Amino acid sequence: MSATKGVFCGPAGCLVLPPCDCESGYDMDVSFLGGPQPQRGVGVVAPFDFALDRELWRWVPDDISLHLTRTPFVPVEVSLDLARLVSEHETLREAVHALSAVRPEIVAYACTSGSFVGGVPGERAMAAAMAQAGQMPALTTSGALLVALRELNVTRVALVTPYTRSVTDALEEYLLQAGCQVTGRSYLGLTREIWRVPYRDVVEMAHQAASRGAPQALFISCTNLPTYDVIPQLEAELRMPVLSANQVTMWAALRMIGKAAVGPYQALLDPAARSGPVALTGIPPAPEPEREPEELGELGGEGA
Repeated sequence: MSATKGVFCGPAGCLVLPPCDCESGYDMDVSFLGGPQPQRGVGVVAPFDFALDRELWRWVPDDISLHLTRTPFVPVEVSLDLARLVSEHETLREAVHALSAVRPEIVAYACTSGSFVGGVPGERAMAAAMAQAGQMPALTTSGALLVALRELNVTRVALVTPYTRSVTDALEEYLLQAGCQVTGRSYLGLTREIWRVPYRDVVEMAHQAASRGAPQALFISCTNLPTYDVIPQLEAELRMPVLSANQVTMWAALRMIGKAAVGPYQALLDPAARSGPVALTGIPPAPEPEREPEELGELGGEGA
């Protein structure tokens, strides 16, 4: 930091301080600035292995603070069993009670599998349990997904997941219960460290999943799978809206308190992007020649 005649310059720019009569010539008191910008709070309950806190923040405007807490550790790999453990109502109530100390305006459960493992009735019961525990609005990632699909008038969706086949099956069943058809899917078969999956794998799976069945949109599941930077690219390449778990969670939570999520040219966030240069109108990509299921490997398959 440099100081010349009351002008203090740092990485964020320069600040002109008023003169004072102190011995050094200038006073470092910044109280005249009025204090930090007022913040509104969004509470987030995440599984114990959630590693993408920074990604959630990227959808959040400057006047919103995220208050995150995690479910207790359990020595179980990513599976349907883990999804059930991290979504038990008592676990959620305790997490919401902890968040209540900082008085967020809404609480979101940021886990896709944990919120679809019980089907549509299970998801609704989870949201209700959290809302009752904190006396505030509450939502889950899977519930936010259904809201986003309705917002975009999507009834046919392609899926990308890092999960095993059984967990991916459970997501497809959840969407079917909600009246949405899964047109194609691609999955990795991972049971740990999902946050390490590179964007190139996500892009490859997305193209594979969207290549059949004329989907109107693509959903990339799992809040532990990085997606923020890849969404605009995929929307341009696939010519359809691309949704992700963290995106729909933040979009829905902010919308419920009258705020808009921020992000580069994403159809869910920006209505102009739905009819802009990339023509996101649910137009499916050119169909590929029909192949046998074994050749496709379940459109990704275990360990693809």
